[in-house]
Amino acid sequence: MALVPNWTAGAAVTDDPTVNPATKATFQRLADAVFTDRTQALVDGSGHGKRKQRTKRFSGRVRLSGKQSREERSALAQLQGRKSRLAKLGEKYSAGHTSVKLDATQVHGRRATVDVTETTSLTYRKVKGNEPKTTGFQAHHELTFRADRRGNWQLTRIKDTDDGYLAVNQVAQPTVTKADAATDDGPPDAPRASTSWPAPSRPKDFSSSGYDYKAMADYAAKYWNHYNPAYPDFNGAGAGGDCTNFVSQSLKAGGWKHVPGYTYDYHKWFGNSEIQSDSFVGVNEFSWFALSSKRVTSLSNVYQMDVGDVLQMDFNRDGSKDHSMIVTYRSRWGVPYVTYHSTNTYNRSVASLVASYPNAAFYAYRT
Repeated sequence: MALVPNWTAGAAVTDDPTVNPATKATFQRLADAVFTDRTQALVDGSGHGKRKQRTKRFSGRVRLSGKQSREERSALAQLQGRKSRLAKLGEKYSAGHTSVKLDATQVHGRRATVDVTETTSLTYRKVKGNEPKTTGFQAHHELTFRADRRGNWQLTRIKDTDDGYLAVNQVAQPTVTKADAATDDGPPDAPRASTSWPAPSRPKDFSSSGYDYKAMADYAAKYWNHYNPAYPDFNGAGAGGDCTNFVSQSLKAGGWKHVPGYTYDYHKWFGNSEIQSDSFVGVNEFSWFALSSKRVTSLSNVYQMDVGDVLQMDFNRDGSKDHSMIVTYRSRWGVPYVTYHSTNTYNRSVASLVASYPNAAFYAYRT
């Protein structure tokens, strides 16, 4: 006897539904609602308990699945906790804005895969009076919709497609990488930096190094979401993405000179459109080069960093660093703000990173 799927009993089944422009537009609006809800969960005075979730307005032809609804409730609860931790560190957001652009839609029968770009900005509340005006990021996501027996589409899965998972309103686990073996024994091991607040004073001398730290910050501000075509883009390529490549470009703009040689030799450092040393694009290899060349010294606390300094993170504390960022602003209250690729982010506070990833190991470098 042939088995018939349970959902066919007692209910009409449509042919494979057509995704027309109106359906695509609704996919886009639901994606916008999802990420707007996440952003607003971080804004002071607009938690999801006080403002109705925009996703709840969707029902019928396009909506969240039951499983995805539960996952979104969990995500909003986690972001509420992040907002509380940030408030204890003296950081609040007075407003947030998210927009989503639909990049591509692929339909295979009753399954639709939708690629979107999220652009989000958050306005810093002037808690201490010297915060930057805003922080912002761009993130890319893949959404999966499935049609039920009546041809109604349900959002069943959200996948973040940037390397890193480092947007302030994301709750997915960050990507971790494994360091390649060094070309010789004994690469320098950076000491972990404390995340305690306040930090012991460690003022930066901006005049003696010969580097232009403002040029580093200006470069990062120019290219944080508009990649320089003079270099390759490694975002989405795996193995850590474009973060260290971007930091190296910024340092180069401020005066770091090439050290030519073999690409795999961590004592060398160089990068252009055609070739890059491992130390130019690799998280751990950068640390080995920067320390062994004496171009950086380690700082004991992340809050000692200033403009042009570099921050790295090891998300799972396995000894292999996973992400690189450059400081582009420091408040007079001693909070550094970093800019990075993968996910492309501008002026995110170190306090936010500490609150978002309390179990990570941090490494701070004075350039």
